[in-house]
Amino acid sequence: MSIWVDENTRVVYQGMSTREGNNATEYAKRNRDYGTKVVAGTNPGRAGTEIEGIPIFANVGDAKAATAANVACVFVPAPGVEGAVMEAAEAGMDLIVVITEGVPAQDEARFFNRLLRDFPKTRLLGPNCPGLISPGKCNIGITAGDISTPGGPVGIVSRSGTLTYQALYELTQKGIGQTSCVGIGGDPVPGTSFIDCLAAYQADLETKAVMLIGEIGGSAEEEAAEFIKSKMTKPVVAYIAGVTAPAGRKMGHAGAIVSGSKGTAQGKMDALRAAGVRIAANPTEASELMAEVVRDL
Repeated sequence: MSIWVDENTRVVYQGMSTREGNNATEYAKRNRDYGTKVVAGTNPGRAGTEIEGIPIFANVGDAKAATAANVACVFVPAPGVEGAVMEAAEAGMDLIVVITEGVPAQDEARFFNRLLRDFPKTRLLGPNCPGLISPGKCNIGITAGDISTPGGPVGIVSRSGTLTYQALYELTQKGIGQTSCVGIGGDPVPGTSFIDCLAAYQADLETKAVMLIGEIGGSAEEEAAEFIKSKMTKPVVAYIAGVTAPAGRKMGHAGAIVSGSKGTAQGKMDALRAAGVRIAANPTEASELMAEVVRDL
């Protein structure tokens, strides 16, 4: 199985245009070619037309009414993300995937809490994330489909976009398939957490082991360690990026910053190790450890 998306998922891409280099259009086309049911795009100025054969609507509500879309993928510029997210939520989307980076933290906090309060059945993934892929079934976001392998048994959850791709590719190189791969993003207010993904993988019968990729900053990995220790029976392999990052230095994005003794890579590794997680020193070793886990399943 897969978590949250499958071959029946119907996706609307917000922010499509005919402008050269438009990411929404480019990835909508790529993911449609992968086999994802990309049923609509939105652009108020292009409503009633088609872009790359995809029908364009003025808003997500109109797209849903015409196509039964149930997932929205947001590529609009950062200042417009809050409006795009709420538009998708009000249209009744089950899942909203926000690829856009640079969204103001106060905007993130505001729309995240509005979703919790007013649209509790809508899941938010991101902002500043690569999206999620259910190999062989559905790809939403910017992950290259050809580096994944369907059939399980490994589920991946990652804060780092680039390391998400490396994890997929290295497992594929070893002939190890994936049930799902979720990039949760590394912003200060992520819509979906490690724990959300771990709980979903624990419940998924086809996921037999989980790879977790974290990084410095915040306490998400420590919280994940507590969940793993108390709630998970499936083996977990983890890699934490940023071992050499100095305190107070931002690494990559706003969520990856060490404040004093909090949020360090070593502290996160210690917490995960105490929960029974196998800890890798680098991304390649993470795939090697997972190969050992899979052999022992």
